[in-house]
Amino acid sequence: MKFLDQVKIYIKAGNGGDGSPSFRREKYVEFGGPDGGDGGKGGSIILKSEENLNTLIDYRYQQHHKAERGENGSGQNRTGKGGKDLILKVPIGTQVLEEDNKTLLFDFNKKGEEYVAAGGGKGGLGNTRFKSSTNRAPRKFTKGSIGEEFTVWLQLKTIADIGIIGLPNAGKSSLLAALTNANPKIANYKFTTINPNLGVASYDDKEITIADIPGLVEGAHEGIGLGIQFLKHIERCKSLLHLIDVTNLDLNESYNQVKNELKSYSSKLLEKKELIVLNKIDLIDEETANEVIDHFSKGKDCEIMTMTTLKKKSVSKIKAKLLSYVS
Repeated sequence: MKFLDQVKIYIKAGNGGDGSPSFRREKYVEFGGPDGGDGGKGGSIILKSEENLNTLIDYRYQQHHKAERGENGSGQNRTGKGGKDLILKVPIGTQVLEEDNKTLLFDFNKKGEEYVAAGGGKGGLGNTRFKSSTNRAPRKFTKGSIGEEFTVWLQLKTIADIGIIGLPNAGKSSLLAALTNANPKIANYKFTTINPNLGVASYDDKEITIADIPGLVEGAHEGIGLGIQFLKHIERCKSLLHLIDVTNLDLNESYNQVKNELKSYSSKLLEKKELIVLNKIDLIDEETANEVIDHFSKGKDCEIMTMTTLKKKSVSKIKAKLLSYVS
């Protein structure tokens, strides 16, 4: 499944209702006292995280959101009805940022969290509130206050058990398709994946959420290629599967290029548990494969496996290993 990971929206909370300047009207009572009720509170804009959502795509088509206005107060000291809050549902992993797209306002990390993004205006006061011993018939009342309004950015960072990383054309999309029920675009050229793809791998009655992160190139941490907008997704992945095309002339260079980009973006990414998988092993002979693996594995303390997406047995081994990484 592909998803929109960033969107700009306008939110407007409801204004408070006006207070009432009413006076009591009764038969045979010439001068009834004040009985104007208060206005109702305006509805707020509330963001709430939902577990079954994984995209912000709905906000691409509806970018303006307004909550209800509070009703005006009325006679007989009746308070106006409060405006209904507008609840906007967002996926877990969504960050709310100010209009500058830099200042973080809230970060949704678990389901059911709520954030009042714009507070509704307070209701105005009816003239009953202003009655005193010296002013028995006040005509004074107040209008409701204006509800808050903002332009904010919603930014989604993928939350997955495993993030598949590597250079463009390493076979990440093919691996995701083989491991899960996802159906990513697959082709033999760089940057086929321009949005992260999510899939769920089932193994031994357990599920693993896997994200195919678009290929990283040198300078990605500075915005080159597909850049920082995709490096941020790796932050939320619990573990990493580093996929390398075994037919590359220099595996260490391929490996270090990606690792350097991760380090330049955030050194914390290097602390994540990592499984290295040398892909397309079927394209070289066994003797060459053994030499390549022996040379590449020197000095590395993480686990290294080989595979080809063309053989189910090979894919199953990777599934089983990934399950051990998230259990």
